[in-house]
Amino acid sequence: MRPPGTRHSLPPGYRHAVEAVVIGASAGGVDALLQVLSGLPASYGVPLVVVLHLRHDRNSLLGEVFASHTALRVREAADKEPLAAGTLYIAPPGYHLLLEADRSFSLSCDAPEHFSRPAIDVLMESAADALGPRLAAVLLTGANHDGAAGMAKVGRLGGLTVVQNPDEAQFPTMPRAALALRVPDFVLPLQQIRAFLAGLHPLP
Repeated sequence: MRPPGTRHSLPPGYRHAVEAVVIGASAGGVDALLQVLSGLPASYGVPLVVVLHLRHDRNSLLGEVFASHTALRVREAADKEPLAAGTLYIAPPGYHLLLEADRSFSLSCDAPEHFSRPAIDVLMESAADALGPRLAAVLLTGANHDGAAGMAKVGRLGGLTVVQNPDEAQFPTMPRAALALRVPDFVLPLQQIRAFLAGLHPLP
């Protein structure tokens, strides 16, 4: 699926300044995230915030999994905690994760969305409100429609949007739902999403 106006490869030497990156994934997401995050250095200056759908009994190990495969600092996001550079934040199990206007996190026990709590849409929509064009959002493999509305809002408010190419996604439903709702800036395979993330740098 290739909507008009979307790039399917990165320009040579791609660089872009952002304040934060939000990433959503569901089924197949652990493998996809490990592929796109593993090459980022400890000096990476942009905060990354991840919502991943997993059973609660598996989420408790997620931080350990990523910490063993990336040089980034990895931590579960906590209520009222401010964003920090070079940190990979993971949404905690059983709570929606939101980003507030003061660049701190908040946790919510509101009802699940798309049968999920945390939900990707909740994070992306709140981050879009907080950061607008200073935000980048990435949506990866998944088996439901969570993240499509969030990605659309990020794009409407001027943020940068990247969707995994559904032709290579382990579960293409989530990328296809996003593409059906709004044309993103990029539709890329995982290898190029990794290069995209590597090309991001903090706003001055």
